[in-house]
Amino acid sequence: MDPLLRHRSVGEPELMDDPACDPVALDTTYRLFGVINPLVASWRPVYRRHLRPVLRAAAREGRPATVLDVGCGGGDVARALARWAARDGLDVRITGIDPDERATRWAAAHDRGAGTTYRTVASGELVAAGETYDAVISNHMLHHLTPAELAGVLADSEALARRVAVHNDLRRSRAAWLVYWVATLPLARARTFVRFDGLLSIRRSHAPAELAAVLPPGWRAVRQRFFRLLAVHRAQGTTPPRTGRVRT
Repeated sequence: MDPLLRHRSVGEPELMDDPACDPVALDTTYRLFGVINPLVASWRPVYRRHLRPVLRAAAREGRPATVLDVGCGGGDVARALARWAARDGLDVRITGIDPDERATRWAAAHDRGAGTTYRTVASGELVAAGETYDAVISNHMLHHLTPAELAGVLADSEALARRVAVHNDLRRSRAAWLVYWVATLPLARARTFVRFDGLLSIRRSHAPAELAAVLPPGWRAVRQRFFRLLAVHRAQGTTPPRTGRVRT
């Protein structure tokens, strides 16, 4: 592996995490997430394999399913899940949380009728309040966390998820970095953080063995296509999917 990517980059902050960052660039970044995440985050197969069975189980119980999106950012993943569930005839209540008020404010203003509830809170606050959800998810969040923060979010996820927790993140590799570098060349001079922060995110992300090594018992590191990596936890008594490439 390239020396730049051999080890995780853990000391470099992403530009959009700066509270004083350019607000116009931040707005453009949130808008572009709605275009880029469907291409690079590959949520559709994750929805089909891990989330749709949970939503259907809630429907069989005669109630809406509940999903918590931790670190929801601009809300594009929550909106996508709401669309897919509606197409499948499934009733779902999605809550997006983010400690950054800029994110939840932007997401609420651009929800486009998805019906997502956005709250400026951390997952630990929901645990303290005794809240639970059928499924807990996140997108591109794990690589942002310190070891202590990661442990805290995973513990919170176990407490909050009645059925399944799925954290979808990037998988660090030279190929992923090169593909993204080329694909985002048109944005090199644009007023957005998508290119710089995206490349840094790949460098900050885990390799499969690295993630597996830091996951607590009951969690699995699941390698996905297209440079993806999941951390998955299923509550006791729930049925895991029959297929999948698992790396622990």
